[in-house]
Amino acid sequence: MAHACGWMIGQLLYLFPNKQRRIYAVNISLCMPELSEREQKELLRKSLVENFITMFEMPGVWRRDTAIWADLTKPGNGFSKLEAAMSDGKGVIMAGPHLGNWEVGFQFLATRFPVTALYRPPRQEVLDDFVYQGRRKTGADLAPANVQGVKKLITALRNGEMLFVLTDQLPKAAGKQGSVFAPFFGQSAATMVLVNSLARKTGAPVFFFYTERYPAENGYALHCMPAPAGIDDTDVEEAAAVINLGLEACIRQLPQQYLWGYKRFEQRPDGGPSPYSSRK
Repeated sequence: MAHACGWMIGQLLYLFPNKQRRIYAVNISLCMPELSEREQKELLRKSLVENFITMFEMPGVWRRDTAIWADLTKPGNGFSKLEAAMSDGKGVIMAGPHLGNWEVGFQFLATRFPVTALYRPPRQEVLDDFVYQGRRKTGADLAPANVQGVKKLITALRNGEMLFVLTDQLPKAAGKQGSVFAPFFGQSAATMVLVNSLARKTGAPVFFFYTERYPAENGYALHCMPAPAGIDDTDVEEAAAVINLGLEACIRQLPQQYLWGYKRFEQRPDGGPSPYSSRK
């Protein structure tokens, strides 16, 4: 039912002009200029469908037993490297984009490893308890996106745990303590510095990950890859560029399942107008 509803709503939003479709179109045109106009429109249609499937899956992910989702998910590319890294006892930072169904990936990882996740309440306050309890039911610990939460993340890494951080969202903290501008698909984007800070302070390795949804309700696979060299660079701008390279590498594997509806380029380094307000 989730897949059918997502397909229907995604197709309808593609057919009729609306704000959501416009944001997707702006991001795809900025990030995928090598695609022809026809290819961009096809990616737009597919991504709307896939993202609404994800949306309709979420209530079940948060409410149903974690074991159900873990059983539907299999280890994907690079998973053996992740297991080896966790066995070293230094902990691992899992940094990923909003790609595929990231909440399913969280459920899967929480059944395999001790996990602490950075948690920022959703914009819709009514969803806060729903999402919070949905993640806590896995047995994972949650750290708020503040100074106390960062201390909790550092402690978890030093105890050899895994951290789960969705890294393609804009941090709330202002200035270089929160974000710096770095290239993302050739565009300047505000990029969180938390992953770099944690890697430098603890020496924990960083892996990028995404959870691919297979078609026809055939389950999921969690893929991961070691971060490119330089993610723990003392130059935060250089490290931020590496973070975005890792995110790009994931997204290019499965662009139709990326959340193109997020306003990643809302903040401009020169204080200029947002591309989402200037483009039609």
